[in-house]
Amino acid sequence: MSTLSIVIHPNPILHHMAKPMNLSEIQNPSFQKLLDDMIETMFAAQGIGLAAPQIGISKRIIIVQMGQKSEAFINPEIVGHSWRTLWYEEGCLSVPGVYGKVKRFRGVKIHAWMRDGKEITLDVAGLPAIIFQHEMDHLNGILFIEKAKSLSDKRTE
Repeated sequence: MSTLSIVIHPNPILHHMAKPMNLSEIQNPSFQKLLDDMIETMFAAQGIGLAAPQIGISKRIIIVQMGQKSEAFINPEIVGHSWRTLWYEEGCLSVPGVYGKVKRFRGVKIHAWMRDGKEITLDVAGLPAIIFQHEMDHLNGILFIEKAKSLSDKRTE
């Protein structure tokens, strides 16, 4: 596995819609290595989520820390959400040293392909739901600083 370079704001790739993956691409060994490298990169940077645009790849791929395990989601979609929201202080590997509170849904229902090519629909709540929404924003060319209130260089939580 390799650690990849993280793209830093204001790099234009962070502000473009990522392209969907084809199922045939998922079976490629080089794609499987990319997923492993993304997980390693996320851990090396002490992150809890990573989207492909953050490593300079305009594809709809995210890594989300789900408890003790990191999962890769390909072509993820939010297909439902809770009615309750919360404000959560976020940071971002592509916007180092900046924090801000972002309003997120407490829970989301996601649909995606997993790294083995199987489709899943999953209900996610708590921190993984927040991470998922943050990483989905990356795939849509949105950074948390565009949604956050009270940006700061100090973490408060």
